[in-house]
Amino acid sequence: MNTLVKTFVAAALIAVSTFAMAAEGPGSKTVKANVNLSTADFALDHYVAVTTVGESAGVEQLFAEDFSQKVQSANAKTNSRDQVVKYLKKQKGEKLNCVVSTDIIEESADYMVAKVTLKFEDFTKTDLVTLVREGNNWKVSSSVNSYKYK
Repeated sequence: MNTLVKTFVAAALIAVSTFAMAAEGPGSKTVKANVNLSTADFALDHYVAVTTVGESAGVEQLFAEDFSQKVQSANAKTNSRDQVVKYLKKQKGEKLNCVVSTDIIEESADYMVAKVTLKFEDFTKTDLVTLVREGNNWKVSSSVNSYKYK
């Protein structure tokens, strides 16, 4: 009798958990990925991954609330944080065909300025990235992009 009760309880638990998972549906979880941004180097590496290989985890976490992106070209443009985050989320999994290099221009305990260079076949994109420490995490506070065509 004990075995029969345990079997029914196990079957009921399996059924309830199956229905609960089915009710959630695929992709319905709202838990955001928590990316380690405890150092400027980690934050810079994550920024490069987000912008060049389509990493989408922790995109919102990476950018400061007052983030802005300036694009220096014939038609200079400024993009808001929301615009950049939305764009990068759409690029999920898209890997750019370029060679990436990073150089730290200046660094202190609370901020870092880095130069990220993306060399494509026909042009080079240079991205000056400013990172700041906010509490225990580092965030990208600004980005200035320029392009050089061959």
